Amino acid sequence: MTAAAPAGPLAGLKVVELGQLIAGPFAAKTLADFGADVIKIEVPADPNRPGATGGDPLRKWRLLKDGTSVWWQVQSRNKRSVALDLRQPEAQEIVRKLALDADVLIENFRPGAMEGWGLDPDELLALNPRLIVLRISGYGQTGPYRDRPGFGVVAEAMSGLRHLTGEPGRVPVRVGVSIGDTLAALHGVIGILLALQHRHASGHGQVVDVALYEAVFNCMESLLPEYSAFGAVRGPAGSAMPGIAPTNAYRCRDGAYALIAGNGDSIFKRLMLCVGRPDLAADPTLAGNDGRVLRVQELDDAIGQWAAGLSVQDVLAALESAEVPAGKIFTVADIAADPHYAARGMLETVQMDDGSDLAVPGFVPKLSATPGSHRRNAPALGQDTDAVLREVGLTEVQIRALRQRGVVG
Repeated sequence: MTAAAPAGPLAGLKVVELGQLIAGPFAAKTLADFGADVIKIEVPADPNRPGATGGDPLRKWRLLKDGTSVWWQVQSRNKRSVALDLRQPEAQEIVRKLALDADVLIENFRPGAMEGWGLDPDELLALNPRLIVLRISGYGQTGPYRDRPGFGVVAEAMSGLRHLTGEPGRVPVRVGVSIGDTLAALHGVIGILLALQHRHASGHGQVVDVALYEAVFNCMESLLPEYSAFGAVRGPAGSAMPGIAPTNAYRCRDGAYALIAGNGDSIFKRLMLCVGRPDLAADPTLAGNDGRVLRVQELDDAIGQWAAGLSVQDVLAALESAEVPAGKIFTVADIAADPHYAARGMLETVQMDDGSDLAVPGFVPKLSATPGSHRRNAPALGQDTDAVLREVGLTEVQIRALRQRGVVG
């Protein structure tokens, strides 16, 4: 835990997180980074099922250190963990007690799950009219697809994103991270902040309904209007950006690639002078993007021939001198060693509970007066169960009785 960490702009905001894996927990993590008190509800371990360790499945995803995912240390930092079996009425009643004075409740189960547990958001709002309920699901709470199971990869496909990735004529590829879940989470945070502003004015909470596919679709830029106006169905284009020129990845002499974005009008002229093509820089038909798009292959060939004769470092140095946006493709090793990442506070080091150090991403966005901070490590399963149950008025005797019946862990 970081001593004397700033409280953050959301200090005093109480959040109950009922989700698991990525979208709901990422939204809650973002709020927790900026001071919110996030109480994460997790399923207890089942003593009758060997190997059923309970908790958010993310605890066991990807690479594990001492049995727990290091991803967990990012996704659940600054949270408190309460182990509750939501299938049991006593656990459902505890959630209702938590919701009575909560500001936000986040869930990302399939539509109908909350209602099946007696936790209908409308009923929670009746108990606490100031409550804001964020619901993240694959397809949203309404519509003909609402009951389908939906993961981020499916949302990426339905939104049109997957159709655009990869090389023409080849199998569409996925982004190497759970981008659909993360975009939905960020849209959820936006919705919560908008609802908080409305509550400030009206005193009333509301339900924020985020569908995974809609969050990705919201980022698809001109895809739909181009189809509407011209019947154009955009397809994959590899490393290029169709309709914007020149911008691409260019292979250098050492086999590395330089990403070069010379699509601004004045930037294009500087780029052409840099690659030794003053004729193209002075060509009036290339002064605007619409003309450059018509000759994109010619421009890519000119840039590619120049880059092929230089190392990637020499290419980037020349382009930096010419004030042309460019960069190499970073691996995580590059990121960990990069001075700009370090200077911006994006390479945080936290001390694990076993005393070892772990590098984790820093806090985004950067706020000058109330920045995000690391206040506590990601919790062990049920680490805060007793403390939170005492906060809602349960006695030690009641807590022991619930634990004996497997309601809490």
